Amino acid sequence: MIKERIQEVICNFNMLLQDEWILNTIASAADLIVTAIRSGNKLMICGNGGSAADAQHIAGEFLCRFYNDRAPMPAIALTTDTSVLTSISNDYSFGEIFSRQVRGLGKEGDVLLSISTSGSSENVLQSFRAASGLGIKTILLSGATEREIATISNIVIKTPSSDTPRIQEMHLIIEHILCEIVEKEING
Repeated sequence: MIKERIQEVICNFNMLLQDEWILNTIASAADLIVTAIRSGNKLMICGNGGSAADAQHIAGEFLCRFYNDRAPMPAIALTTDTSVLTSISNDYSFGEIFSRQVRGLGKEGDVLLSISTSGSSENVLQSFRAASGLGIKTILLSGATEREIATISNIVIKTPSSDTPRIQEMHLIIEHILCEIVEKEING
């Protein structure tokens, strides 16, 4: 089983490597984030479960550093403030935990990156609708199955798998590549 799983991961990464459309989409997503940051805007990141942890991880890479010592780049994980998350869930609904934050913290020119293995989370869908109404560009990182969120996203990076752990592994490498490209473009 161990070798089978490793072989599956290698196969998935090879599919990423050979898919020019995905590679170009990753480059477009990085360009969108670079443009936002250069314009004085920010990156907001959201997701549920393991994707929430990824959102926090990526926000840390932007605010602290990835490879280079440099000025912090503005990024916020919308998954971290338990008081905000629980009050919105309690007073409104879990479906609004990200959209209310987007409406309260976001502004035109910002970018919202959602990490969703299923591509169907109601709270992500609502956050993209809120972002659209504010002129905030959206990037969706998902699995192979296309859902409604993809239809309203500016950029969709679909990984070639429908197996959650394999999707998460590909998401992490894509997230790191985005960090590296943006860091290099912003800081030379």
